[in-house]
Amino acid sequence: EVQLVESGGGLVQAGGSLRLSCAVSGFTLDEYAIGWFRQAPGKGREGISSISSGHGRTYYRDSVKGRFTVSSDNAKNTVYLQMNSLKPEDTAVYYCAASESVRWFKMVATDFGSWGQGTQVTVSS
Repeated sequence: EVQLVESGGGLVQAGGSLRLSCAVSGFTLDEYAIGWFRQAPGKGREGISSISSGHGRTYYRDSVKGRFTVSSDNAKNTVYLQMNSLKPEDTAVYYCAASESVRWFKMVATDFGSWGQGTQVTVSS
């Protein structure tokens, strides 16, 4: 059974940092790309970053480039999202998701078949 479990969310002041973790089971990170999405209240879900260990590639949405870093530890079957210089507009529920699609870097939610439960990130001004 494919499972993804996020952790590491919380409340932080603007300019601060958080590191989200996505622990996966039921598959290895060589088989799937992992994407990070977020959904703010009243807004749609947006893809912000993804990583394919098998292809050695990463993707970032423009709004997080230079501030967020995605990485993976294949031995631990865990993907991380290091978030620095956080802004109030980064406040959202953050989800990780797994994709077998060759289009994983386009961050289309329907290309990601398995999702975690989400973790809340709140950035105060």
